[in-house]
Amino acid sequence: MTKKNTAIHRCKWAESDPLMQAYHDEEWGVPERDSRVLWEALMLDGFQAGLSWITVLRKRDAFRKAFYNFDPKKVARMGEADIERLLKNEGIIRSRAKIEATINGAKIYVAMADAGEDFSTYIWKFAGNKPIQNSGPVPAKTPLSEEISAALKKRGFKFVGPVIVYAWMQAVGIVNDHSADCFRRKVR
Repeated sequence: MTKKNTAIHRCKWAESDPLMQAYHDEEWGVPERDSRVLWEALMLDGFQAGLSWITVLRKRDAFRKAFYNFDPKKVARMGEADIERLLKNEGIIRSRAKIEATINGAKIYVAMADAGEDFSTYIWKFAGNKPIQNSGPVPAKTPLSEEISAALKKRGFKFVGPVIVYAWMQAVGIVNDHSADCFRRKVR
């Protein structure tokens, strides 16, 4: 009797680190519809700019603590004293520009909500309200990430270039870029 191969096949980027494996297996590429979670993920992807995702992932709990669990209303009220405190927080990425962008992003998010505009609805409409199944090579950016990036920048968001936006789209399941042999490819 032959044994069946029961090894789990993941996307190559998630194979070497247990934290990346858990992130890949439980979160990455799962379509997210919660506005606050989408906004948090966008802000964290902004902190990734110029760094690897594992750096942000390892600091995610510290980011959540530092930014009031990414409660947009609380973050929007943060001021200069908070920025100075965060710049001394070794648990997070201490970039003034990225911290200020997160606070500004919270203000934009809150203004959208106050105007009756749901962030999730706003974002998902760009994708036709359903995940996009990528069947080719994984790009760094796409015309859609360029469109979303431009729309977010027009609203005043920072650290939302088309490459960051595409990575975010992958993370929150707007696009499915799991490799063809990955066990998560068809899980939605």
